[in-house]
Order: sequence, then C-alpha cells, then structure tokens
Amino acid sequence: MEHKGAAEAGLHDSCSAGGMERKSHHSDQVKANLLSRLNRIEGQIRGIKGLIEKDTYCDDILNQIAAAQSALNSVGRLLLEGHMKSCIVERIQAGEHEVIDELLVTVHKLMR
Repeated sequence: MEHKGAAEAGLHDSCSAGGMERKSHHSDQVKANLLSRLNRIEGQIRGIKGLIEKDTYCDDILNQIAAAQSALNSVGRLLLEGHMKSCIVERIQAGEHEVIDELLVTVHKLMR
C-alpha cells in the first residue's frame, strides 16, 4: 500500500480543545478513510489469530504481524500529521503554547 500524506487523505479538519472534553471534527471522508484502514487492520489481526490456530510456521505469522504493525503505524502517522496541521496550529494561534509539550508526549508514545 502506498503511503498518502494527510493532505491526500483529506485529514485537514478542525479540533476543539475547549472545556474538559476535547474532540476532533473529521469530515465524513476522513472518518471513512480511517475506518476503512482500521477495518483492514482488524481483518489482518483476525487472520493472524487464524494462523496461530492452524499452527502456521512462526516466520509466516511474524511477517503478518509486521504488516499489521506497519498498517497501524500508517494510520497513526496520518492522524498525527492531520493533528499537527489543524489542532496544534489552531491551539498555538489561540496562545495555548502548552500544546507543544502535549504533542511531544504523544510523539514519544508513537515512537516506542
């Protein structure tokens, strides 16, 4: 699967951080794209479970796990890119500079 940037994936939506509950406001197209990717990943995980149940050769299972991890990382990258270009920019423009520390924590978690 070729990697699309957030711009191509349509991930330039808005966020709201006001109040206790923070939310993203993704368009229907963005949600459909993300959910489609996650549904494929969910199918990959079910497939991996099936391989284990069938006592498939370990290397084959590990290759499928690597593919699922790569697909999930791709979803994370798309969300992070969209988040940085919308939510983070909006909050910095609103004077909420502490959002940079929040972003750094998130990036560190993604890089584990």
